[in-house]
Amino acid sequence: MMQQFMKELEQDPFDAEEFVERLAWRTIAETKNDGDEGELNPTLLHESFVQAIKDLTLLQERQQKKCEKLETAVREEEATFFQEIYTLLEQNKQAIGTFQELDSKINHVATKVLHLGDQLDSVNGPRSRVVDAQKMLTHMTEFLSADSPSSPIFTDPELIDEAADMIQKLYIISQDLPEGKFDSVIQKIERKYCDIEKKLIEEFVNAMSNNDLQKMKKIANTLSQFRGYSECIDAYIEQSQPESLTSKDVFGHLFSLCKYNNEIIQKVFKNPEQVMAKFVLNIYQLKLMEYIGQRLDSKLGSYNYLQTLFELYSKTNQLSNDLAVFNMGNDKNYLSKLTTNIFNKYLNDYILIETKCLKERCVTNLQKYYESKNHQKKPIQSGGFQDLRRDLQAVIGTRANINIAQIENYGGETFLSEELAVMVLQDTKHAFQRCQLVIIKKSFIHLLTSQEYVFPQLSRPKDRASNAAQILDRLINSLLIEHVDYAVELGLQAIPVEGSKSSPVLYFFKVIHLSNNILHLIEKQFTDLVVPMAENTPKYNECLQKKKMVLDDIERKIKTGQDRCINAISTWVRVYLQSEQKKSDFKPETDDFDTVSSPACRAVLNYLNAVIKEIRSNLDGNKVTQVLEELGIKLHKVIYDHILQFQYNTAGAMVVICDLNEYRACMKSMGPHVTDLFETLHALCNLLLVKPENLPQVCSEDSLGRLDRMVLQSFIQLRSDYKSQKQAFSRV
Repeated sequence: MMQQFMKELEQDPFDAEEFVERLAWRTIAETKNDGDEGELNPTLLHESFVQAIKDLTLLQERQQKKCEKLETAVREEEATFFQEIYTLLEQNKQAIGTFQELDSKINHVATKVLHLGDQLDSVNGPRSRVVDAQKMLTHMTEFLSADSPSSPIFTDPELIDEAADMIQKLYIISQDLPEGKFDSVIQKIERKYCDIEKKLIEEFVNAMSNNDLQKMKKIANTLSQFRGYSECIDAYIEQSQPESLTSKDVFGHLFSLCKYNNEIIQKVFKNPEQVMAKFVLNIYQLKLMEYIGQRLDSKLGSYNYLQTLFELYSKTNQLSNDLAVFNMGNDKNYLSKLTTNIFNKYLNDYILIETKCLKERCVTNLQKYYESKNHQKKPIQSGGFQDLRRDLQAVIGTRANINIAQIENYGGETFLSEELAVMVLQDTKHAFQRCQLVIIKKSFIHLLTSQEYVFPQLSRPKDRASNAAQILDRLINSLLIEHVDYAVELGLQAIPVEGSKSSPVLYFFKVIHLSNNILHLIEKQFTDLVVPMAENTPKYNECLQKKKMVLDDIERKIKTGQDRCINAISTWVRVYLQSEQKKSDFKPETDDFDTVSSPACRAVLNYLNAVIKEIRSNLDGNKVTQVLEELGIKLHKVIYDHILQFQYNTAGAMVVICDLNEYRACMKSMGPHVTDLFETLHALCNLLLVKPENLPQVCSEDSLGRLDRMVLQSFIQLRSDYKSQKQAFSRV
């Protein structure tokens, strides 16, 4: 039991209440095992608890003894460790003292060594200078006494480094000699100076051929004291750039060439920034300028010229961007200045060539398109006089029942092409891209930088908005005015004159559809390309107003065309019903007839269904709702007036209601307002059929109760029995 208690007491966390519960349940379980299945035995439970308390007390005493033993052992170990730490501290104090004593002795010795070194230098320095002076005087004597010096350092090629050092000193001294008496000596030293300088450059070139960087560095350091050091740099640049323009990828090859030589320049020359700047300058002013001149001075058309110019300019700027990682001095605009110097003469007349090219390509594309349609563009007469002439033709034609207007619909051809629009927009897109100022974030090449790199394209920043406005002007003239506006004008003239007997064939809705598609493309290009370049400049409002003026004019003409189409449809329906609807349709002499719509109604509905389908297939959004509602309102007026022209007996009332049901079903797609109008008209037609005694009740219902009494009376008077029962009808 003691072991059991130990296991339970060592549980983490320990719960006293749970411990007591387990003890009680074990006691109860033992009672049941002994065969006592009766009630709880409190005596046995009490004895069990008493025994458990004794066991726990005994267990506590044992554990207390163990704790005391462990505490005693820990205190003894603590005392031992304290003693050891004290001993170590004493040893550390002794070591620190010894170290300080040693450091003091070292400083004392070092002071004596430095003093001794200074004494030796004070003795050796003058001696060395005297020796050097003696050597220089010896070599100077050779130049004074002989035509050429005969010392080994000037005759042995292996001692060229010593000769270079000596001739450099002699050359400096010779510059201070008085003229006249020492002219020959000065000339001899000058010749030897030039000979050694030339030999050093030859040695440098040979070392470069052997890729001996150590020797190149040594010679470059020596030559850095000579006048011809720049010749050494020039020799390196010349030897390191052979056939640099023969690669297919010239710009990629030039970057690799610069990267490779930058590593060598950093190892060889004392002033790598200046050498690298001169290396790049040579590439730009000689190699690139020659290559770009060859590409652009060849006989190219304006379009190919612009493409080539844009390609070369972009690649040159990209190369400059890539080369910016190399240290070429403190001038951050060094590379951009080199690029500007190359392209200045090409950029001055860029926009003239750009707009000329756009005009030529647009004219060519438009001409090819109209030739493919066998169409010769003609001047368009528009405005008030043309509209007045059309209206007079419509009035005269309707009243005289003749068609005096010659309408040419070109066989349904719209003379609008989305493919042509895409071609023109693609050309202007390329023009805008060539004009645009591109900002490129740091790339993988510039991981060590955090700046943005600006690539000025073919337009200078100050001319960018103005050039964009000129390109937009060319786009508006070529695509909007010369193509879309022209097609809309032709479409307007092709709309049948109102009052024609034959059902009008309308192609203008297709013109609207195609023109809207093209206008959306132009708006998108304006937003994507023109706005970023012209925004926040005076040219922005100018561009916006020019575009808005032309688009508003086109929209006005499209609205005029929509109105003409609606009028042509409604007028034809009116004329057709007047000519084809018979009085006998609504006043049959016998009751033996079919309750179906009249033939005139069916013909009109067939035409209207085709018109509605045409409108829905070519218009979208709010325009569909707007046009259909306008058409529905006009048709309601036509049918309303048409119904008022007849008298109806009971059978005829059934026929007109059948007609109206068909009209109403057709007009449901024209909006809720039109539906309400035809619902009301249907309720009015029911007055033709209702018994006279029920008319007051029907007229007071919601659909008719809000109408004017004169309207109700006008329909009631259409009944064939109106005169015979006029007194009964007058109570309505």
